[in-house]
Amino acid sequence: MRIINRIVLALAAVLIVATPAHAAPALDDTSARTIDELLAVRAASGGLHRGELINRLSARLLGTPYGANMLIGSATQPEQLVVDLRRVDCFTFLDYIEAASRSTDREEFVTELVATRYTDRRVEFTHRKHFFTDWARTERVAATDVTATLSAAARTTTKHLNAKADGTTYLPGLPVVDRAITHIPSAAVDGAVVAGLRTGDFVGAYTPAAGLDVTHVGILVHTTAGPVLRNASSLDAYRVVDTPLLDYTRTVPGLVVLRPH
Repeated sequence: MRIINRIVLALAAVLIVATPAHAAPALDDTSARTIDELLAVRAASGGLHRGELINRLSARLLGTPYGANMLIGSATQPEQLVVDLRRVDCFTFLDYIEAASRSTDREEFVTELVATRYTDRRVEFTHRKHFFTDWARTERVAATDVTATLSAAARTTTKHLNAKADGTTYLPGLPVVDRAITHIPSAAVDGAVVAGLRTGDFVGAYTPAAGLDVTHVGILVHTTAGPVLRNASSLDAYRVVDTPLLDYTRTVPGLVVLRPH
């Protein structure tokens, strides 16, 4: 069962580096070193296509241990800016790669992380991008939803994000947002769909569950051995791994694809 990383509230027992929302976080040695390595990859990227840049940056995090619920904040607990690359969940993995792809130094990395993770650059629980499709719908828009363009079999469902089937909410203190979610059913993910995917695309595992858009996310990478989903796995691997895309697709209801800007 995949953990819905942004929907489960962060636990106090999780070991993270965090500071009050108004302050830049102090970095542990591992995180500081990893950020510097990511920035070096970007500096050496030259005129690479953005998708290939995302590939090279995310490859640096292969093997990084998985950690569940890495963020802190709720309706009753102040939001804290977390920068911890010692462990990542599937969403913070994407956050860090997106921020690194836009940064040239540590200070800029933190600034870009805030812009990636929060609407209006406000480090507040109510402004955190809790849902995958927020990346294509809320400021700063980081990607375009291209799911419908990849297959004639794509289906669109109106979801009431944050609303459970029993009438309660996943995240108390946040509104319910009506949103049309398009996904490609797993049975329709064929060679033509794979050919339409680009290295660097952000891919989510669609869920039919009420109130949610996806249950897991990763980065699509075309390799010589075939397409893989580079993701922070909460299964047996418990680290960032490359999972064969078609093998993974057979285990989920469908895919949602966002293309980075």
